[in-house]
Amino acid sequence: MNAPAVSGAHIIASGSRIHVDTAGRHGSPVLLLHGIGSSAASFAGQLIELARQHRVMAWDAPGYARSDDPKLPFRMDDFADAAATVLTALAPGPAHVVGVSWGGVIATRLALRHPGLVRSLVLADSTRGSGRTPEGAAAMRERVHELTRDGVHQFAHARAPRLLSARAPASAVAAVRDVMAASVRLPGYAEAAASMADTDHTAALPGLKLPTLVLVGEHDQITGVEESRTVQRLVPDSRLTVIPGAGHLANQERPDLFTALVADFLAEQDGFLSEQDGTAAGPATTADAHQGDGPGPSTKEDPWTSD
Repeated sequence: MNAPAVSGAHIIASGSRIHVDTAGRHGSPVLLLHGIGSSAASFAGQLIELARQHRVMAWDAPGYARSDDPKLPFRMDDFADAAATVLTALAPGPAHVVGVSWGGVIATRLALRHPGLVRSLVLADSTRGSGRTPEGAAAMRERVHELTRDGVHQFAHARAPRLLSARAPASAVAAVRDVMAASVRLPGYAEAAASMADTDHTAALPGLKLPTLVLVGEHDQITGVEESRTVQRLVPDSRLTVIPGAGHLANQERPDLFTALVADFLAEQDGFLSEQDGTAAGPATTADAHQGDGPGPSTKEDPWTSD
């Protein structure tokens, strides 16, 4: 099968133009929401592969990369409403929403504010928001001072290694650094950081009533495995998978495994047949690679083993 072609779309939301990479003409819609230090380019390992079975959209968030700067101030509700505008324009009907880190927090707010637009959630290396502690909120706001002081290239050079595991190859670190340097700028990053500093979804997560998969890199040192476990415990009937050998940006460090996990989850929600074995896709078919008996009744965690 030929690889699906990628094209660009521009959507006007809150008076600003948002760039969206799109791929795939058939299947259920999927919206990919990147982290605070990247853009649609961070989903290079997912966009084409998911587009073989889905209509996939990956945005540059307002104030990032090819999208216009937002009208200030722009907070979490605004990012969620902008994502809702993208879905309404490009994907009539509910969509699967995959959010990485900050993108997962936006995805959560999108599902809370516009439940009719969201069919399922994948929250990858994400969090309840930085506003759950004063220290977390202050640390998020401090990043803006670092970016202002150091400039985007030095900022990206310093932060990129922390976003992957210690064993990540230099090429992977360079790819993360280059995407960050090409994507981040002020005032967009400042608005994104403020949106995180203002947010605590702890009390809201039990109100999510849709299928949810929580993914996290085994070596995530930014949001951490325990935070993902907390998110999973709070979201009713959700499940958690820890991705071995990956840091915070598991979708970029282990793209094949990350994509397979997401594709299996989406296939389960859509009731697709597995192309590999011709049988109905079950929960996380790639979990055949792990050791153990599958998710336990209390944590619903797929216990992957390191490789």
